[in-house]
Formats: sequence, structure tokens, C-alpha cells
Amino acid sequence: MNNGAGSNRAPVMEVVRDSLPRRYRAEFVFKAMGITAVTLAITFLGLLLTSIIGNGYTAFQQTFVKLEFELAPELVDPQGDRSADSLRAGNYLAVSRNSLYELFPDVSGRSDRRQLTSLVSVGARYELQRMVREDPSLVGQTLEMWVPADDDVDMFMKGRISREADESDRRLTDQQIGWLDTLAAQGRLDRKFNTMLFTNGDSRDPELAGILGALKGSFYMLLVTLGLSFPIGIAAAVYLEEFAPRNRWTDLIEVNINNLAAVPSIVFGLLGLAIFLNFFGLPRSAPLVGGLVLSLMTLPTIIIASRAALKAVPPSIREAALGMGASRMQTTFHHVVPLALPGMLTGTIIGMAQALGETAPLLMIGMVAFIVDVPQGFTDSATALPVQIYLWADSPERAFVERTSAAIMVLLGFLLLMNLLAVFLRRKFERRW
Repeated sequence: MNNGAGSNRAPVMEVVRDSLPRRYRAEFVFKAMGITAVTLAITFLGLLLTSIIGNGYTAFQQTFVKLEFELAPELVDPQGDRSADSLRAGNYLAVSRNSLYELFPDVSGRSDRRQLTSLVSVGARYELQRMVREDPSLVGQTLEMWVPADDDVDMFMKGRISREADESDRRLTDQQIGWLDTLAAQGRLDRKFNTMLFTNGDSRDPELAGILGALKGSFYMLLVTLGLSFPIGIAAAVYLEEFAPRNRWTDLIEVNINNLAAVPSIVFGLLGLAIFLNFFGLPRSAPLVGGLVLSLMTLPTIIIASRAALKAVPPSIREAALGMGASRMQTTFHHVVPLALPGMLTGTIIGMAQALGETAPLLMIGMVAFIVDVPQGFTDSATALPVQIYLWADSPERAFVERTSAAIMVLLGFLLLMNLLAVFLRRKFERRW
């Protein structure tokens, strides 16, 4: 009997030994495919980030020109009474032009003077007007200050426009480049940190365009989204998981919630257009409407994540609380919900990050409009950071390309922070059983 068993075992071992090389080869191929997939994903991600950063890091610097502005009373205060209306009506364009004419007195002719004054941004006159209106005592004085250069000058100083290119192929003439070389030799041309990118709203002039309006619009929308989706989503998840009876109606609700999580975001935009704008008559392009639409979109995500967190709480917690005489309500809100709260917060933050990056539903409710003024409330016309990126990407000026990439970098930074916050909250408050 033993000899028979040994003889049967020998062929089996031989079969196993013969199959080992094939199994090892299959395992090696599977590992190689996995490593290749991960490598390709990291490579493509690296190429994307390299392209964005390579195009956008220069937007955090801006070229400025140092000029001396003579605030002659007859130009900046035509009525001579230092009133707000008189200072507002001042000819600050002439003040800006005169500062350049004094540096290059040999420049004559309308065409040459137009080329010379085009080196300085139109924002210089607005900055002068703002300073004089805030401090009327400046009238009659001479100010030396740094003002933003034109976007073409900025692109030239950053190497985006080559002086070696043929004059017909670039937006700056040889004469303008010569003037820039003179200004640089005099120490009047320099690159500084671009604070206007974070303090200005949108503008038709790239050198003056900023993301403050889009940031505030996104902030107001996220406040509305958080204020609506978090309590409603948590309450719905707690009811469905802890109190709702198991019947066909709750099954139907669960199926629809899962289906809503997969609905394209533009459908929620159409819903917001039909209900919030056309039916209720809420203001178009307002963060309030955007927040309402994004709340509808993020609710399924929050409900699903919250229910998963509630399911992860061990049944023994509920049984122990009920065994000690706690009611079902006390068991849920004193024991189950606090233990599930980290997962709920994680799901909420992920849903908010998803809402921050959405564009399609906001386009449907009119937030694609060109808005210069920075919103001051929930009902003011505004745009969002993803929509601002969309608008700048469609602009033909080369300077908007770097601002588009810079805005993408800021958006990715916020998304990364929100995801890191979700990971931190989970690790800090998570309980393991």
C-alpha cells in the first residue's frame, strides 16, 4: 500500500515541477505588465505636469517699467477743485504718455509715438487714477513708480518672443526692442512677483488679468455646496442605513442614488437652468445658483460614502449600546455616527473637490460670461476657477497661455490640499477594530 501511494505521489510531484517554470513565467509577465502600466501612468502624468508647469511658472512674474509721472494739475484735476468727479475725469493717459516722451525726446511722428506708448500697459493710467483719488495731495507732484509693461513686452522679456526672429514674425518691431534695451540699460525694466495675478479680476489685457474674481466665486459656491450637501447628505445616509425599512421603495431610492452618481455633470447644469433660472428666476451667473447645482451633483457622492462609513461600524457597537438600554436614536447619534464621522468627512471633502473642478454645469447657468468685477456676495455675477481657465484657454494672446497654466497650477494645488485634508482626517480619527 505504501509503495502504491509513493508511486502515485511521484508523478504528481513531477507534474508540479514541470509546471513551475510556466507558472513563474506567467507571474513574471503579470508583474511586468503591472510595472509597465504604472510606469506609463507616471510618465504621462509627469509629461502633463511638466507641460503645465513649464508654460505657467513664468506667469508668477511680471515685467514692470519704472517711470516718472508728472501729475500736472491741468491734466489730473481739470476742474481745479480736487473733487472726486474732477479727479476721475483727469487725463491720466496723457500723463502716462508724457513720462515716456520725456525719456525718448527724439521720438516723433504719430506712428513712432504710438509704438513707444504701447510698451506700457493701460493699467498704468488706472493705477495713477486710483492713487490720486485716494490721495488728492499728490496733484502737482512727480511720482516715480513701477507700472506693468504690455503683455508683448512681458513675453519678450521672458524669452517667449525671440529677437532673432524676423520682424514680420513677431509682435515687437526692431525699434521697440531698441527702446526696451535702453530702458533695461537704465535699470528701468525689471521682472517682479506678479501680485496682480492674485489681486485682480479678469481683464481683456493679459498683463492685468487675475484670478481673484474666480477664486471668490469658487469660494462662495463651495460654501453654498457645503452648507446644503453636507447636512442633507449625512441625514439621508443615516436614515437609509439606520432607520429606513427594507422594502421595494428604499431599494428604489438606493438604486437611483447610485445611478445619480454616474449621471454626467452637464445634466445637472441643464436641471439648474430649467429649475433655478427659468422657474424660480434666480440671478444668472450667481454663486448661489452654482452652489445649488453643485449640491445636487455632490449629494450622491456624499450619501454613498457616508453609508459606507456607517456600514463599517461593527454591529457589536450597536448591540452593546442597545443592550445597555440606549434607544435606537441614542445608539445611532451617540455611538455609530461619531465612529463613522471620519469616513463621512472624507466623502464630503472628496465630493467638494469634485465640485471645485467642475465646469460643464456652470457653463449651462451662464457663469461663462466675461466678468471684471470681483464678486462681493452670493448673488453677484461671478465665475469659477475652472471656467476662468476655460475662458483664458480660448484667448488668442500668447500671454493668456501662461496664465491658463498658472490658474491650472493653482486649481491643482487646491485639489491636492483638499485630498490631503481628507487623508489627514481619516488617519487622525479613524478607529480600527
